Amino acid sequence: MQDERKGIIASVGAYFLWGLFPIYWKFVEHVSSEEILASRIIWSFILTLVFVLLFKQWHILILDFKKLWHHQKSFWSLFFAAYLVSLNWFIYIWAVNHDHIVQTSLGYYMNPIISILLGIIFLKEKLSKSQIIAFLLAAIGVLILITSYGQIPWVAIGLALSFGIYGLLKKQIVLDATRGLVIETMFILPVALIYYVYLYFQGNMSFLHVDMKTDLFLIGTGIVTAVPLILFAMGAQNIPLYLVGFIQYIAPTMTLILGVIVYHESFGGIELVSFSFIWLALVIFSISTIVGVKKSHRIHQKA
Repeated sequence: MQDERKGIIASVGAYFLWGLFPIYWKFVEHVSSEEILASRIIWSFILTLVFVLLFKQWHILILDFKKLWHHQKSFWSLFFAAYLVSLNWFIYIWAVNHDHIVQTSLGYYMNPIISILLGIIFLKEKLSKSQIIAFLLAAIGVLILITSYGQIPWVAIGLALSFGIYGLLKKQIVLDATRGLVIETMFILPVALIYYVYLYFQGNMSFLHVDMKTDLFLIGTGIVTAVPLILFAMGAQNIPLYLVGFIQYIAPTMTLILGVIVYHESFGGIELVSFSFIWLALVIFSISTIVGVKKSHRIHQKA
């Protein structure tokens, strides 16, 4: 019970911090989204590498990398996952700093539904009747937005798809969260460094060229990336998966509130109807997941 309480606190902490991300990115909205992403990759790599060294896990990190290299499918899955999560980070940063926070919220509300669809297509998973209903309701919600806007909500779909496929790839790989982040960021580190060299020679680099506050916030991108991920890993190890599923809605709910109340983004009747369909889908999906987990647990106990 004590472990579960710690797990809940850690998971809530992770999603609470993720929910505050829009505020952080707004502090560096004068910096290009591309440079913010490059900074996030570089400083995440440095911070997590220092963390691994401090806890004397350097040899384990090398073993992790060797195991990945010997299992080429896992190696390249993680390689592509690294670029997918970078795309996800870029879309999110760009969206926040171009006043599309409500769409980012929609994207992460859609994420579990997209994950279901990917599971059906790639893992041949089967849906229960309630999950089919949940998926159809979510699809209706998105179609309402497309019809009313007259265009596809690319930000929301891009976030949901990139993170959903990232999760699908990571599902096949067993790797510690912190050491995994070191390897993931190492894969994309050369691109980030090359981009910074390009910015320097173009004279468009903000880091060390604007003010101390900007420098500190860009360095801090490594901290705000690593800390929630470590908390999430601690939480996921100590609480049931369905509970993690419930807690994950803290972040998009917070970003929705921030987008509408703090940053005064549009949220009218059409958005309310669309989100209502998606919220209903998530309620049905969550309840069906809990019922399924409890039924499976009872079967195992009898066995």
